[in-house]
Amino acid sequence: MPVSFDLFGTLVTAEMPANPADAVARELRDRGVTVPDDWTAAYRTPHIDTPDGAELPLPAHVAAALRSRGVDASDTVVRRAVVAAFDPDVRRRPGVDAALAAARKRGPVGLCSNCSVPELVSRTLVRADLRDAFDAVVTSAACGFRKPHPRPFETVAADLGVAVERLVHVGDDPDTDGGIEAIGGRFVDVSDTPLTALDDALEGGP
Repeated sequence: MPVSFDLFGTLVTAEMPANPADAVARELRDRGVTVPDDWTAAYRTPHIDTPDGAELPLPAHVAAALRSRGVDASDTVVRRAVVAAFDPDVRRRPGVDAALAAARKRGPVGLCSNCSVPELVSRTLVRADLRDAFDAVVTSAACGFRKPHPRPFETVAADLGVAVERLVHVGDDPDTDGGIEAIGGRFVDVSDTPLTALDDALEGGP
C-alpha cells in the first residue's frame, strides 16, 4: 500500500511570515532592489495568467509585481530574496516517527506538498530530520499544479511506481489533500486520525 504525506500542518509546523509582502520587501531592499511605495497592493495583485489549479512559483510572481511598477531586478536576486523571506523555524508534529513507520511497513512512502517557495520543502525536511524519509518528494512548484488538482497526486504515485488509485494520502486539509478521493485514492485526515493512530487507520487497506 503506497502512502503519501502532506508536509506543512501534517508532519511539521513552520512559523511563516505574518505579512509575506513585508517580509519579501525587506529582503528585496537588503539586496539593493527599489521596492515600490504601493508594494503591498502590487504583491497582492495577480500579474501572470495561469490555468486553473496551476502553481505559480513565488519568485515569478514577485518579479512580475516589480515589473508592473517599473522595477527591474534579476531573477537570481528575486529568488534569493523570496527564499530568505520564507525561512521558518520548523518543528515536527507529535507522532511523525510512528506514522512514517506505519506507512513504511506497508509499501513505498512519498511526500506531496503545496509550496510555491523554492527550496522551502527541502530545507524544511533537513531541519526536521526527514530528508531521507521518503521514496519520492513532489511539490506543487515543481510539478506545476497545486492540490487538489490531480497532477501532484498522479506525479507522486508515478514516482512511487504505483497506480494513483492505490494511493493513501495523509493530510490536514480536506479541501486540498482530500483531492485524492476525486481520482480514486483514499484521504486520511490528521484532524480526525492523529499521526499516532495512523497504523490502525491503514489496517483496512486503501
